[in-house]
Amino acid sequence: MNDALLLSGTAVENAVGWLLLAASLLVPGAIAALLWTPFLFSSRIRTLFVRLPPSDSLAPSYAVVGVAASLPFVLGPFVAVTRAGPDALWGPPILGVTAVLFVGYAAGTPLVGALALPRLGIDWDPHGYDASTWALLGAGGIWYAALFTVPLAVLGLVLSLPGGY
Repeated sequence: MNDALLLSGTAVENAVGWLLLAASLLVPGAIAALLWTPFLFSSRIRTLFVRLPPSDSLAPSYAVVGVAASLPFVLGPFVAVTRAGPDALWGPPILGVTAVLFVGYAAGTPLVGALALPRLGIDWDPHGYDASTWALLGAGGIWYAALFTVPLAVLGLVLSLPGGY
């Protein structure tokens, strides 16, 4: 009888652990996607998400991209801290990963949106990928990256202080 209770307690603990892992991976992206919604006022951006897989609909594509785009910001600092080790100063690796990701998103979003997607057959901009499209994509990439960069930079700075953790 006690073995059955022990096993069921372990199963519950495992289920809770998996739920916490899923939440820690999905919730930051969901919050960022919610905070990025002002960009959906642009018909160009709405058209972009409609044309993206997994469907020809705005909401599923937006949700998938919003969550998937957050994963480097969620997993990057974790990997940096893990590689640094438990006795290392964690602030600098977090700041380094965050800076690289910010630059990557700021420069990469326009490149992916205006160059890569059309070459992959996803033609979404009715304006011909003009300068305003590049500016809109750049602003969107910077804003999305800033949603993660600001709190991670604060965390990195706090952890860089003497006795920071």
